[in-house]
Amino acid sequence: MKRLALFVLLAGCSAAAPALAQYVKGNEAVRSGRAETPPLLKSMSRMPACAADAGCHAGPWHMVETADGLRECTEPTARPGTCRPSSYGSRKLARLWVVKRGTTWQWCQYPDMGSRCVDMHARPPANLLVAVVQ
Repeated sequence: MKRLALFVLLAGCSAAAPALAQYVKGNEAVRSGRAETPPLLKSMSRMPACAADAGCHAGPWHMVETADGLRECTEPTARPGTCRPSSYGSRKLARLWVVKRGTTWQWCQYPDMGSRCVDMHARPPANLLVAVVQ
């Protein structure tokens, strides 16, 4: 009986966990149903975009809240074609969470503003952050 109760409890927790992280509480890029994405840097505008389904992406996935909801993108700016629907909670991938705090765009290790976050536009090594498989 104890095993069954523990199994039910754990199953309920794992089913509820993905729903809690479908957004980052405190992300100022999402206000009243409108999502803002980081601006495209001039240096990036000259580079071709890596499509989400092209297989050219070698780094961590950028979790970006867009007008279409939470998306996994090959880059933080979420250019057209670079994102796919989120698989958070059902697939383990290296991820960085793109959030806005004040006027600063940041990468966070977890979908939590209290986790380790760094300024995306700072110069290395200040902007280096280790992606976490989640």
